[in-house]
Amino acid sequence: MTDVGKISFQDIGARLRAHRIGRGLGPEELAQRIGISRAALYRAEKGEITKIETLASISRELKVSLPTLLGVGIEYIPNALAYFERMRQVEEDADQIIGLFSPISYLVTTQRYDAILRSVFQESVPEERQGEANQILNILLQRKQTFERRRPLLVSIISTGEIESFLRNGLEGRHGLDGDLRAERRRAAVGEVRHIIGLLREPDIGIQLGVSPEPFPSTSFQITRSGAQSTLTVSPFRLGHNPNIAVGVGFVTSAPEAVDLHDGIARMLWERSLRGAAAANHLEDLITQANEKGADA
Repeated sequence: MTDVGKISFQDIGARLRAHRIGRGLGPEELAQRIGISRAALYRAEKGEITKIETLASISRELKVSLPTLLGVGIEYIPNALAYFERMRQVEEDADQIIGLFSPISYLVTTQRYDAILRSVFQESVPEERQGEANQILNILLQRKQTFERRRPLLVSIISTGEIESFLRNGLEGRHGLDGDLRAERRRAAVGEVRHIIGLLREPDIGIQLGVSPEPFPSTSFQITRSGAQSTLTVSPFRLGHNPNIAVGVGFVTSAPEAVDLHDGIARMLWERSLRGAAAANHLEDLITQANEKGADA
């Protein structure tokens, strides 16, 4: 569990901001609700917190516990918008990222994936939540830009089963798309897998990819290391095919036991995964099989 003596006020401010965004509150509205100035809230989100009463008031208004804001133990994240904002914050100073995300790590997707993901969200998210979906897309893009700028070491483990499903179904936000659009989305999925194949055959500096035939956890997770600090983020949310940005509770923790247990899972899957040319050939075979099945359908 996080030692109270190591609490970072800057991190508290970052959590505060993420939960405010997740609740759909602008800074002016939150400041007004708790009876402080916009400038005072801005300072709090920068980590300049002088009164515990102010933090307690913010905690009550955001419906998040003080321990969560303080980062003591497990920080529970009630929605996808706040979760991806917390991921963005955690990754800002990352030296290493170890990820198990379905179907593939967003950080190694192409620009075309970003464009299609916007259409996928439009298909899957109700009209009244499109604004939230657009905020998530913007946060995702910021994460990718930060990754490209900083270039931390990325270790990404990809599931064979997830790739098979991705190739079979394509990037779809809902069932019942017309045939031409479904075919286009399947081609987009093939394009993303071919991009991964290219990274496997000609590795990019700092990116290590493995393709695992082992059963994968039902939730995605990521371990982010910055200096001596390791942070675990666990996600029930899903991008790509049949996305879920509506339902679930994610969590963030630096508790050594939780980090070590998930690190053990990642190490086991990595050791048993295919890499390099062997992994690329395997993904080529999956594309061939998916094309054959598509022709028979």
